Amino acid sequence: MKDALKKLEESVLNELTSAKGKEKILEIKTKYLGRKGELALLIRDVSKLPPEERPIIGDLANKIKTNLEQRVELLLSKMFDEEKSAKLMQEGVDVSLPGRHLPLGHYHPITQIMDEIKEIFLEMGFTIAEGPEIETDYYNFEALNIPKDHPARDMQDTFYVSNDLLLRTHTSPVQIRVMEKLKPPLRVIAPGTVYRKDSDITHTPMFHQVEGFMVDEGITFGDLKGVLTVFLHKIFSKDLNLRFRPSFFPFTEPSAEVDIQCVMCKGKGCRVCKMSGWLEILGAGMIHPNVFKAVIRLFFENDVRFLRQF
Repeated sequence: MKDALKKLEESVLNELTSAKGKEKILEIKTKYLGRKGELALLIRDVSKLPPEERPIIGDLANKIKTNLEQRVELLLSKMFDEEKSAKLMQEGVDVSLPGRHLPLGHYHPITQIMDEIKEIFLEMGFTIAEGPEIETDYYNFEALNIPKDHPARDMQDTFYVSNDLLLRTHTSPVQIRVMEKLKPPLRVIAPGTVYRKDSDITHTPMFHQVEGFMVDEGITFGDLKGVLTVFLHKIFSKDLNLRFRPSFFPFTEPSAEVDIQCVMCKGKGCRVCKMSGWLEILGAGMIHPNVFKAVIRLFFENDVRFLRQF
């Protein structure tokens, strides 16, 4: 048995020395060192030896197996390095070639216009406030004078998360949150994303909105018209014509919608403005007295939703 093991080791080493190529080495490894290889067959016969010889022959067989496996791995590693070096030589880099220019990113048009809107209002003394996009029914509707049975809820198809939580349908809840925490005078805008179940050629389920409000003594509808006129002239053009039309919103009284002269046809009438010469662009109004009542009475009532904030 000892001679057979030595002879096998010698045969394997000789074949490995003359082997060319990774495939041949792997073939030799399988032939001699595999689970059904020649060395495995010899090791099985160790159990047939006298008890006193088994440990000696078993130890010799393990040493031979380890030695051969190390020899195979060494040859495979050497061949891998040689193949890698040859490949690198073939793929040498020509340092005289010009570098590859990566294209630069660019701000999204919505980001650009939102930044421009913020800058205009900041110049007029407004501050910026933000609020959660997942809102409570109270802040999104009730505190804005839209109780559960109010028909205005039908104007806004809402994504509800639960009975009391929803994806905000406008950024108006931010004005409630701000007025709960800060005292007038206030001059605030609340830009952000809002969500409604509305999807067609002119609507998307998620869009951007900018809420703006002023609270102070002596504020009139004239102040509202002045701020919006300055804003629209800065966004579009100083020569832009605009008009205010009476409208209805539950959280403002009086309410108005603002139209601008069609930017496509300059007021002559086209498909974009439906031949009217005007484009509806925003809604506005004076904060409804019921909204003020909602943010004032909270300090005198024990509404748990309000108290939890403190």
